[in-house]
Amino acid sequence: MKIVFVTLFPNLISPYFEDSILKRAFEKKLFSMKFVNFRDFATNKHQKVDTSIVGGGAGMILDNLALRNALNHLKQKYPNSKTLFLTPVGKRYNQKDAVRFSKEEVLILVSGRYEGFDERLIEDLADEVISIGDFILTGGELGSLIIADSVLRNIKGVLGNSESLQEESFNENLLEAPSFSKTGEVPQILKSGNHKEVKKWREKTSLLKTKFHRPDLF
Repeated sequence: MKIVFVTLFPNLISPYFEDSILKRAFEKKLFSMKFVNFRDFATNKHQKVDTSIVGGGAGMILDNLALRNALNHLKQKYPNSKTLFLTPVGKRYNQKDAVRFSKEEVLILVSGRYEGFDERLIEDLADEVISIGDFILTGGELGSLIIADSVLRNIKGVLGNSESLQEESFNENLLEAPSFSKTGEVPQILKSGNHKEVKKWREKTSLLKTKFHRPDLF
């Protein structure tokens, strides 16, 4: 798959892919990336992309034109793409979304700035509007990175052990069972070699852990 980051600050995103698992996956061509700075699509003399809010209000808002030009260009170039706008007013992102988006051919992640997007951009160009949580950041770049990471790890071959995807938190609307290193004391059942009993223990502790930490998942 291809991830397209639409942002005013590509350098906030690109270093994340210079190390670890995603670097290796990128070098193996398991996915590709493109960075689009929509300031390059501004038509005014000084390439301004922000403007005051019609009707008044604090701060500035992303101008309608530059981002619209950039996304129209990308829509033409990648007609089978899905465009996600990152904004706190969107749908709360979850693991099921990550798995769903990993099946896309091209995923376009649009990072907001200032006081957000001109509403016409969302109405005309967003396939989905996504929020990573009920809090405010200075920009959408961190949100785009979170979505990219969580999506790409679901691509076949990105993780060294694909079985780890099967036992992760949220797969069955439950948190993952507790895990332990080999040092120190651990529950004896995990050393028993009885795979059936270990599986039962993990199912039970997964349920208890979810009830304690995330009762909202029930």
